[in-house]
Amino acid sequence: MVNQALALESMRDLLTSDTEVDGLERLGLLASALFGSPLQVASLESGEPPWTDGKTVFIDPAVDWRGRLQALAVQTSLLAAGSLAPEIVRKLVRRPGLAKRYLVVEGHRALTANDQLLPPMVRSLIDCEIAARSDSPAESLALAQRELQIPDPPEIFGAIRARTLLASRAGPDSSTAAGEHVPRQQSSKKLAEVDDDENEGAGAGAGAIDLFSSPVGGGGAIGKLLQKVLGVVRQLGEGGSPGADAPTHRTRSGARRGANFVLSTAREGAFDDDTDERHGITYPEWDVHLQRYRSNWCTVQEVEPRPKADDTALGLSDAYGLRRPLARLGVGLARCHRQVQGDDIDIDAAVEARVEVMAGTAPDEAVYLDSLRRKRDLAVLILLDVSGSVAEPGAPGQTVHEQQQAAAAAFTIALHDLGDRVALYAFHSQGRSAVKLMPVKRFDDDVDTLVMRRLRGLVPGAYSRLGAAIRHGAAVLERDGGTSRRLLLVLSDGLAYDHGYERVYGAADARRALSEARQRGTGCLCLTIGANTDADELRRVFGGAAHATVPRLDQLSAMIGPLFRSALRSAEVRRRTNTGAKPAAREGE
Repeated sequence: MVNQALALESMRDLLTSDTEVDGLERLGLLASALFGSPLQVASLESGEPPWTDGKTVFIDPAVDWRGRLQALAVQTSLLAAGSLAPEIVRKLVRRPGLAKRYLVVEGHRALTANDQLLPPMVRSLIDCEIAARSDSPAESLALAQRELQIPDPPEIFGAIRARTLLASRAGPDSSTAAGEHVPRQQSSKKLAEVDDDENEGAGAGAGAIDLFSSPVGGGGAIGKLLQKVLGVVRQLGEGGSPGADAPTHRTRSGARRGANFVLSTAREGAFDDDTDERHGITYPEWDVHLQRYRSNWCTVQEVEPRPKADDTALGLSDAYGLRRPLARLGVGLARCHRQVQGDDIDIDAAVEARVEVMAGTAPDEAVYLDSLRRKRDLAVLILLDVSGSVAEPGAPGQTVHEQQQAAAAAFTIALHDLGDRVALYAFHSQGRSAVKLMPVKRFDDDVDTLVMRRLRGLVPGAYSRLGAAIRHGAAVLERDGGTSRRLLLVLSDGLAYDHGYERVYGAADARRALSEARQRGTGCLCLTIGANTDADELRRVFGGAAHATVPRLDQLSAMIGPLFRSALRSAEVRRRTNTGAKPAAREGE
């Protein structure tokens, strides 16, 4: 990520000059910087639309250098925003009409999500009105399925070649072994592109009928019919349907059912506390399978953390140099008196100057009022994941928890020293009725040794019902922040998992919770520090919210400024374009 930042700085210097960018190697550097991973750039035949297979971006060398840069930025932004994820692209195969409408909506959304890294000539492509209508690739796809009158995308947006993308993502290991049965629908004969616009329904989840998706998992029409007739129930070690209250984690005595699981390290009773489960705040939860909210589904309880008994507390210094990159953020306008220039007259200063003139002395010329950016106007709530998965070893040799714990301390100290309002909450969960948030530092608390001892006393365990934690954190931030600019900073490994909260369901709920907060004008930034979570998994969980993986703590200072600015700027754009929107939030106490 540090190399990415350095590459972007050098490319920005190049793009702001009058020099034409024509070398494929230099364009490849820009593509890799925007995407965050190595990307190649290759030439197309003249007249063909730009496209990408996920590894290479193909552009037309016949267009001018500005056009090449714009086409390159669109394709790499689609990749960086998760717009070309396999689960989305599969629904675009043999449906060119839907693919074009999706490209219009998602192209503008992806550019907006990446706008902090884009040169000015590319930002001019963004249609903020279209971008504000979607917060994730899934929402863009649903919008494209509902509204058939969306115009074709601009030529510079290129095209989505769904089958080529899927084949490239599959790789050589996906080829059929000798003698293996080939399903009928995977015939090697090239199928003609068919536009199924007339079959698209008006509902949010409408789309082409897929008869041959796995009937056991219920992905296609036959699968859904069998589910209704036979009452198929998914078995993941223990009984239960996805998204309900059934456990979907691996138990110590159960057989392994798949590669994706979360193992809780908590012993029974390890999270007992004095709170009464009848008390708490209830929040809805987004059910991606039913495409609706479950009302009053999760109960969040605030539990006082237990300070570590010894004196080995985390230090109270700016150990990672975050104060300087954060100093320019969150600065609001303050009305300043006695200025040399300004937009209004300071009456008191003007009267005193007139008296000095009449007394025969030289008057003070600072007699104006001016609005200057000197007032700190930012509230930040840090949400620290202390579920069992963060106890795993991290990249530099420490556990993920130890690195995120140190980062939480560094952010809290730096923001507090700058004069911002800051709060720190930790969270874990044990089912939907026991989502525990621990206020390590509330907004009105001072940063002292007790706060650091509370932070040091946090022990990872249980699971991570991320959506409920985000909703409660955003509600506390809006209620107690006391500033016009708000930022929710989530420190998590991105594994949203709990009883009845499996990966697909949990990721969709976390994305929706972040979208709700952003629509209400709260910036959201999600950082994964030291964890080895797959980048595609993080995109599924965090969606369009600003997020990044930080391999080592000493890289924070080089990255955090642009990330904070991107999160705050995105929230301001959505607040302006979604005035009056009322997404679901907490529903009762």
